[in-house]
Amino acid sequence: MELQQMRYVVAVAETGGFTRAAERCRVVQSALSHQIARLEKDLGARLFERTSRSVRLTAAGEAFLPVARQALQTVERARAEVAAATGEVRGRLVVGAISTVSAVDLARVLGDFRSRYPRVQIRLQMEMTETLVDKVRDAVLDVAFIGMVPGARNPGVAEKELARSELVAVVAPGHPLAEREWTTLARVARETFVDFTAGSAARRQREDAFRAAGLESEVAYEVTTVEFLAKLVRAGLGIGMVPEPMAAGLPGLHAVRVRPAPQRTERVVWSARGPSPAALAFLSALGVDPE
Repeated sequence: MELQQMRYVVAVAETGGFTRAAERCRVVQSALSHQIARLEKDLGARLFERTSRSVRLTAAGEAFLPVARQALQTVERARAEVAAATGEVRGRLVVGAISTVSAVDLARVLGDFRSRYPRVQIRLQMEMTETLVDKVRDAVLDVAFIGMVPGARNPGVAEKELARSELVAVVAPGHPLAEREWTTLARVARETFVDFTAGSAARRQREDAFRAAGLESEVAYEVTTVEFLAKLVRAGLGIGMVPEPMAAGLPGLHAVRVRPAPQRTERVVWSARGPSPAALAFLSALGVDPE
C-alpha cells in the first residue's frame, strides 16, 4: 500500500469525483483510477461505488478513509516537525471559517502569514460552526474560526475566545423598524425571519435569547451564508439578525439594536492533540498561546 494511493482515495472522497480528484492531485484521471483500482485489489474490497452520475464511499471506503487521512497527516507532520527543528516552518495549513467571522480580518491574516511563511501551503474552507468543529476534531482542518453561544463547549478541540459581540436586527429600507436605532426583542419577535439552518450554532445564538425571554419566532427562510441572508432581507422577505460588526458590511440594510440583545462569542479552535508547526505559527500570529 502506497502513500500516493491513499492520497488519491482521500482526494476522490473530498472532491466527490475522479476528475476533480485528478485535477487536485495534478495527474491524469486514468493514472489515478488505475492506482485506486490496484489498491482495491490489494485490499480485496471496493472503496467506491461508481455510477454515471456520482461516486460515493462504500462501507469499506468509510472505514479506510480516516486511516488514510491519519497516515498522510502523520507523514506530513513528521516532515514539518523535522523542518521546524531546523528553523523552517513548512507543510500544509488548512483553515476553516464561518461566513460571519469578524474578530479577525481573515484575508489580511492569511496574506501576512503567506508572506512570512512562503513554504506553507494554505487552504481555506468556509463552513458552518458544527462542521468546522467536527473537521478540526477529525484533523481535516488545522484551525477554525467559529461562532458560539457564550458558555457552550466543544469537546475534543482546544479553543480560545477572540471576541464577544451582540446580534442586531437587519431590515430592508422602508421596513417599519428602518428608522429606529433600537427596539425590543418582543417587537422583533413579531416579524418573519430569515435565519440560518435549524440546529446550527448561528441559529441558536438568536433562539436562546428568544427562549430566555419566553418568546417564539417564525423562520420562513433558512440560509447557510450571511450574504444570502442579506439578499433575502433586502428583497423584503423578512428580517434577520447578524453580529453587529457584520451589519456595517451589508449594503442596503438598516441595522437596529435590540434589547435584550442575543450574545455571541467568536473563537479559534485547534486539535486537542496539539497544533502542527504551521498551525502553531498561525496561532502565534493571532496572539494565541496553545499551551
